[in-house]
Amino acid sequence: MANLNIDDVKTRVFDAIVIGSGASGGWAAKEFTEKGLKTLVLERGRDVAHVKDYPTTNLYPYELEHRNEITYADKQTNPIANRCYAYREDTQHFFAKDEEHPYIQEKDFDWIRGYQVGGKSLIWARQTQRWSEYDFEGPARDGFAVDWPIRYHDIDPWYSYVERFVGIAGNKDGLSTLPDGDFLPGYPLNAAEDYFRQSVNQHFKNRHVISARCAHLSDPQPIHLQQGRVKCQHRVLCQRGCPFGGYFSSNASTLPWAQKTGNLTLRPHSVVHSILYDQESGKAKGVKVIDTESLEEIDFFAEVIFVNAAALNTNLILLNSKSDRFPEGLGNDNGLLGKYIAFHNYTARISAEYDGLLEYRTDGRNPAGGGYIPNFRNVDSQETDFLRGWAAAFSANRSQVRDTNGVGDALKNALLDDSKWSNWRIHSHMMAETIPKESNQVWLDASKTDKWGVPLLHISVDYAEDDWQRRKDYYEQMTAMYEAAGFKNIRTSNDSRRPGNDIHEMGGARMGNDAKTSLLNKWNQLHLCKNVYVTDGACMTSTATQNPTLTYMALTARAVDHAVKSLKKGTLLDGKQ
Repeated sequence: MANLNIDDVKTRVFDAIVIGSGASGGWAAKEFTEKGLKTLVLERGRDVAHVKDYPTTNLYPYELEHRNEITYADKQTNPIANRCYAYREDTQHFFAKDEEHPYIQEKDFDWIRGYQVGGKSLIWARQTQRWSEYDFEGPARDGFAVDWPIRYHDIDPWYSYVERFVGIAGNKDGLSTLPDGDFLPGYPLNAAEDYFRQSVNQHFKNRHVISARCAHLSDPQPIHLQQGRVKCQHRVLCQRGCPFGGYFSSNASTLPWAQKTGNLTLRPHSVVHSILYDQESGKAKGVKVIDTESLEEIDFFAEVIFVNAAALNTNLILLNSKSDRFPEGLGNDNGLLGKYIAFHNYTARISAEYDGLLEYRTDGRNPAGGGYIPNFRNVDSQETDFLRGWAAAFSANRSQVRDTNGVGDALKNALLDDSKWSNWRIHSHMMAETIPKESNQVWLDASKTDKWGVPLLHISVDYAEDDWQRRKDYYEQMTAMYEAAGFKNIRTSNDSRRPGNDIHEMGGARMGNDAKTSLLNKWNQLHLCKNVYVTDGACMTSTATQNPTLTYMALTARAVDHAVKSLKKGTLLDGKQ
């Protein structure tokens, strides 16, 4: 019998364990610690302390060795990371490099990861929209996935709860397809963007252009000042880490808040190998961790476990959590774990020019990025040959025209001349829903492991014919809206991005009413192991068109509330409130 240090075991016992420290993991940590539970947060990457560990946040372009460009050598070494729009010299330290965590691509897939405390909450695009009743009803109405076990009214109060703490800038737009939230003042559209808004309202029924909603403090409230955060400075250098806390990240908000309770233990450098299942009690008892510095294998124990490792890593952990009871992965009796992976299709863009409103020009930076067009396709009825629809970002700007001919004083004077400006440049990109398909799946390799001894993940995820139908519709409808507004030189383009490059992968451990067709119940508990909750992207039954992070955070707050009340009542394993 192995020697057992009882005192050492006691130091590894907590009330709750949270796997992952990104947006949803940070929220789980905040909620558990506020409610008095001793909570361990496990993060596979290094620690990143707010402000202190943002090395590039105040650098000028000329202070960056390569003027914010990525070197040829880095592009050769990290082709996947380099395909991400935010991977630049000033941000590369917040991205997992390709060699740090290999995976097997059955089909081309860009798995973008941020392995540090705060995860991808340090580099996300900060766009935050609520889902609507139409989105939660979509699968039941259209028959493309299992029915969601919740509806909008179930999550509505939790959206508000999260929005008030995070700080979301937006306007009350009164749209049933994109419900209003508890907003800080929204960022205004510029002259050309507002002109397009008016044109769409005039020429198209049930289509809207609104100011994009974003997780920025346009007017900080007392709750934000208590977090140590202040007004957004409009620098738009957010992906470097914001020393002002002007946008939401786990590092600036939820994790420091949890730390102040005295109930948080944050453990970086901790790769989660698997969740430990106790067959006698019928519940998970803890988590097996590989310390990335000592290579030591350590077990931690808790009454409740939240898996928030980001969608694909969450699937990996659950698949690797094998036992006599669950030989194919924790809770995976139906064989669906890792299947029905979905994402967002961002492959389409459309640009144009506008030669009106030349008395106006753009000045300063808008952290919201401009406008947003909520989905209007197949909302009240099925009107196209494809299911569901798409949303779109929209923006316009003018830039100074510089004459770079000449030398000496002539060149200097030409560069200082700020009287010449371009026409309005019009930009949009598509954000289309994809339909969860069983063929889009991930699974573990039977023999290959990473350097921590964790099996490599196979990823077989791809576009389908209906994705190109939505893209074609985006081109057609946006062109019609551009033409109605009098825009010229309209150009469509395909940016050829691979699946995964949207960084919105979802599914694999989807929610549902029936344990035969889903992994999680309406409280985000595993149907077959009730003290394990999944509230990151892996839990999503469908994708809608909205940016998903706000929904992850709201689901997390709701699930922690359920877990804590169930623990107090002793009903956790029943799955009841």
